[in-house]
Amino acid sequence: MRMAMRECAVVLAAMSAVACTDYVTDSGASPSAPTGLTYQLQPSGSSGSPSGILLRWDANTDPNIAVYHVHSRAGANDVFDLRGSTTSPSFHDDGQPDLEYYVTAEGQNQQESSPSASIVVDERLRLPFPTALTSLSLNGAIHLSWTDNAYTSDTSAFWHYRIYSTSYDLDNNVCGTSWTLEGTTVGPVFLAGALPNGRPRCFGVSAVSVEGYESLWSPLRYDTPRPDAHNQIIFTSAADAAHSGFRFFLDANNDGQAGPLELGLITAGSSPSIDFTITKDVSGNLLLTPVRAAASVRLFAAGPITDLTDIDIAPVSGYARIPLIAQPGRGYVFEMNEQTAPPNLLRYGAIRVTALGPDYVVFDWSYQTDAGNPELLRVIR
Repeated sequence: MRMAMRECAVVLAAMSAVACTDYVTDSGASPSAPTGLTYQLQPSGSSGSPSGILLRWDANTDPNIAVYHVHSRAGANDVFDLRGSTTSPSFHDDGQPDLEYYVTAEGQNQQESSPSASIVVDERLRLPFPTALTSLSLNGAIHLSWTDNAYTSDTSAFWHYRIYSTSYDLDNNVCGTSWTLEGTTVGPVFLAGALPNGRPRCFGVSAVSVEGYESLWSPLRYDTPRPDAHNQIIFTSAADAAHSGFRFFLDANNDGQAGPLELGLITAGSSPSIDFTITKDVSGNLLLTPVRAAASVRLFAAGPITDLTDIDIAPVSGYARIPLIAQPGRGYVFEMNEQTAPPNLLRYGAIRVTALGPDYVVFDWSYQTDAGNPELLRVIR
């Protein structure tokens, strides 16, 4: 109902006049219904169990609006209840969301608008999970890649991928239970960095839709960072005797831990404690020659490899204590038996030759420091 009111100012003066101003206020009309209601779920890491829902709607410029009311119901046959109120055009509902929501606006006159169009939280909008997950062992990091089927299944519905990790128990072949979010990405690759070498990690990936629905996880994958280095150089003894031998790991402190001064040691080729040295045959070929009794070597593949990371898992057999010709692009794996009595502890190091000189070899190397780990290490029992 519209009511006319009068505000008067009495002027006490010689003329004794009265000044009046008329205005009109709306004491009965209700605000218009909110429009543009949308929602976005907040992923929790568990498919079908989001940590909350964020509702948004169009802001109304009507100065008469005092508050918005959010109503919801848990089931299609339930009655709508008041979920909460807010003065802004958004609302965060923590925990498991209800099935359906709508919003009303209340004016300064305490009149409530008609309901907005409702939204239904529909899990059928969930994307498929990545069907395969692979990894590469790096120095202090793990490179992950997976099938991009969640994106290709519906490019307009895709939002991003979420990458999770936890510890991995190598002895019992199980992942830990305390998962953490490593990060998110829109592409099917991710670099998990700042990881300690020699400590296995377990990884899983999910896909999230634009509505915030999180898919089931990909198959789990474990991997272990290991130290490596690039463009190392050692010489023949005739060219530089002090820099003609290489040792992947020398446990100087006898504590089983690989310190930075105990890895990738370049020393004299005459030392009986080195893993290999560089020799030259009568034809001028440079040879990778095992030295200490614990070390043996084999070619990784029949032809060149593109990168050191191609050597991800050490072969289980084929090692011998015979020199091999160093060839650019070829990969070589060294097996080091660090324990003579059963169970034999077999550690593995890998190199990829990058360049040759007349009396030197340039190579990249990697080594797995985690005892019992199949990522360049295996245990024979």
